[in-house]
Amino acid sequence: MKVALIQAPLVWENPKQNRNYFEDKINSIKETIDLIVLPEMFTSGFTMNPKAVAESMQGETVLWLQVLAKAKNAAITGSLVIEEKGNFYNRLVFVFPSGAIKTYDKKHLFTLAGEDKAYTSGTQKLVFEYQGLKICTLICYDLRFPVFARNTEEYDVLIYVANWPKPRINAWDALLKARAIENMCYTIGVNRMGEDPNKHDYPGHSQVIDELGNYLIAPQEIEGVFITTLNKNTLEATRQKFGFLNDRDAFTM
Repeated sequence: MKVALIQAPLVWENPKQNRNYFEDKINSIKETIDLIVLPEMFTSGFTMNPKAVAESMQGETVLWLQVLAKAKNAAITGSLVIEEKGNFYNRLVFVFPSGAIKTYDKKHLFTLAGEDKAYTSGTQKLVFEYQGLKICTLICYDLRFPVFARNTEEYDVLIYVANWPKPRINAWDALLKARAIENMCYTIGVNRMGEDPNKHDYPGHSQVIDELGNYLIAPQEIEGVFITTLNKNTLEATRQKFGFLNDRDAFTM
């Protein structure tokens, strides 16, 4: 499966400008791609003012994602602010080339920034199959909680989309590598770049790590599109050779 990571600055609380930016980047990809990964809250930045940017699942951004996914014949994923029944969610949407959608609402809300006051927490882990690979999708602060991410579902790919700031970027790098190694899976992390109005600086460091902790894409510090290939056969061969997942702890949440 060929994957493209888009590392980008975000325009604060301006979905239209952000959509235009990402559409240009996506259309600039000339090779055949199976999956395109965007950052957390890619239409707005990490805002605690959800009313300013919230959309519905029938709104402009979701429709836009469906049109783009069909046109590129590629899945697209990232999170945005969704309103449902008076509640706001930091919701990751995974849009298949057919236009079908899977969703995941961020479980671990970032209390340090008051995300728990502005948004409603999700409760369900999402694991599904695409292109012969089982995928688990999580969001930013979820990265600090390995129990929730633990690979009890035999997934092959773990995806984190984020707005992770510069002062704690070493933790981002270390935890992504830890999640890849302990879960014996490909791990993808896509973080934004630039500065937001709250003076938080985001350095990127989007990356892809294999099941042994090796970089397929090393942490990137420039704006751009970064592409790599995930190989199911290679992953399975490594798991069979070492068998570490066979000895994992059994538990339920």
